[in-house]
Amino acid sequence: MEDIPCCPPDIERAAGTSGIPRIDPRVVRQDFPIFTRTYRDRPLVYLDSAASTQKPAAVIDAVRSFYEEHYANIHRGVYHLSQIATARFEAVREKVRDFIHAASSREIVFTGGTTDGINLVARSYARDHIREGDEIILSTMEHHANIVPWQMVCEERGARLRVIPMTDEGELLIDEYEKLFGPRTRIVAVTHVSNALGTVNPIRRMVRVAHEHGVPVLVDGAQSVQHMPIDVRDLDCDFFVFSGHKMYGPTGVGVLYAKSDWLERLPPVRGGGDMILSVSFEKTVYNKPPYKFEAGTPNIAGVIGLGAAIDYLRALDMRAVAVHEHALLEQATERMRAIPGVRLIGTAPERAGVLSFMLCAVHPHDIGTILDQDGVAIRAGHHCAQPTMQRLGIPATARASFGVYNTDEDIAALIAAVEHVLKVFS
Repeated sequence: MEDIPCCPPDIERAAGTSGIPRIDPRVVRQDFPIFTRTYRDRPLVYLDSAASTQKPAAVIDAVRSFYEEHYANIHRGVYHLSQIATARFEAVREKVRDFIHAASSREIVFTGGTTDGINLVARSYARDHIREGDEIILSTMEHHANIVPWQMVCEERGARLRVIPMTDEGELLIDEYEKLFGPRTRIVAVTHVSNALGTVNPIRRMVRVAHEHGVPVLVDGAQSVQHMPIDVRDLDCDFFVFSGHKMYGPTGVGVLYAKSDWLERLPPVRGGGDMILSVSFEKTVYNKPPYKFEAGTPNIAGVIGLGAAIDYLRALDMRAVAVHEHALLEQATERMRAIPGVRLIGTAPERAGVLSFMLCAVHPHDIGTILDQDGVAIRAGHHCAQPTMQRLGIPATARASFGVYNTDEDIAALIAAVEHVLKVFS
């Protein structure tokens, strides 16, 4: 099975003909309370979903209902309300397992988000597997959250980073990647989809190469899990991390998927309640996975909201989400490319969710400010991907990013606002 691009070709061909529903974003928008409001006296044009998605009423209601009707701490209570809360919490673990096609719910660890999950793996894995002179492979297009934790490990352990180069178009040089492996390579950590460029990386091939060298792979799925169907067993990655707030769920909650053998072998990095079986001053016996990695009272309401977000996406059908967002990206790319003075940043053939661009002699922050005045919300800056910007020789970009609620009218508003910027600076 080939890697899933921004819109898998078989899905694109089958759309509307083989049981894949079509998404009507005008109907979808009715599920999101924020779109009932106006923004600068206009309908909200929200094109910053790569930073964080808006929340459907189903997620908001699930969190409110938990606090109003079912709230209690979990796992340790013998009373009925606590048992209900525990059952709802653990049911979400199974929903996550099914959503990403993990083998067992025991492979699902709840975290504070993608950054938290990466830090957890980096700290835990380094304890027994990273030594002085060892090497960690990252890519040029990583988010800072998948760079800094590994840099910290390198500083503490005397290891070093090896970096996969990329082309001017924003594609990783896979042949060069294969050359980076050596006897001291200990782990690969790579993004599935670039948050700055939208590039969809060939994860299956990259994992296969790493495993041929006996090296595990962590995949940052923060920008992929909301755009396309994910099957972690098919990807064969050892670790996969993502955030709830980028997939229409609450902030402050995320997931670390790890193969069960890794969860058994790796030590916990945080100590406290619920990650233990017994404690004495002489010895602590840790709980079984995934609980040994979930110290303290978790974000219970956040997990409940995450479950509601998964239900919402599954009802839409992730294949249909991929088709819809691919069409938006293609339309926006084509129309933006036709505007004189626009430079597209990141033009890899396989992209998802993100359109980054620059305008001649206009700083991206000025672009974002003027678009905001026109009621169009985009992101401007380095997108926590400064090494990517340095590789491309630019300080920052303007970034429009798409979600299930975006429409053709949103694309038209983006294009009109960009043309306005050019007029202002002409």
